[in-house]
Amino acid sequence: MSPGFPGPPVRRGPVRRAGESAYGLLLLARAALMGVVATVLLMAGVWTSLDGTRQAVAGRGAVRGTVTVEECDGWTCTGPFAPEGGGAGARARVAVDAPVSHEAGERIPAALWPASGGTGGGEGGTGGGETVVRTGTAGVLYAWLPLAGSLVLASPVIAGGLRMRRTAWAAGLLGVALTGAVFALL
Repeated sequence: MSPGFPGPPVRRGPVRRAGESAYGLLLLARAALMGVVATVLLMAGVWTSLDGTRQAVAGRGAVRGTVTVEECDGWTCTGPFAPEGGGAGARARVAVDAPVSHEAGERIPAALWPASGGTGGGEGGTGGGETVVRTGTAGVLYAWLPLAGSLVLASPVIAGGLRMRRTAWAAGLLGVALTGAVFALL
């Protein structure tokens, strides 16, 4: 036999072939399971974010206006709600989510959703079953905060379980950048 040419094929025994097949099946099952976990995480973030975005952007069924901040206690700011154009829908005291404290007298663009037109869970409330949601660019970005969290949570699953490190870095950094943009605009 001359150098550089392979010799006769080496035959593997049936036990070794079965072991290799089982190991390959386990690798395939792990990749499929991690793919499902990453997909569920991302879809939950998208689903929640789309619901919040619909409330922050949609005009039908909501009374648009502003909340004048009286006080903030960490995660919520309260104050009177004044509708645009001075129409019906004014409220003496409403609460809106605000993870960043605002100064007293500051005006926050918001939308007031009635109990039947809302989706149940929202950013803030009036005590009467109504939901108060931030609007504008800051409100839309705040609604996409669950997606940012799901991107950050899914990145280790993508890196470790699927062995897609570049994609995981991109997903994680996109989630962190979206979170930073939300808090910069709030």
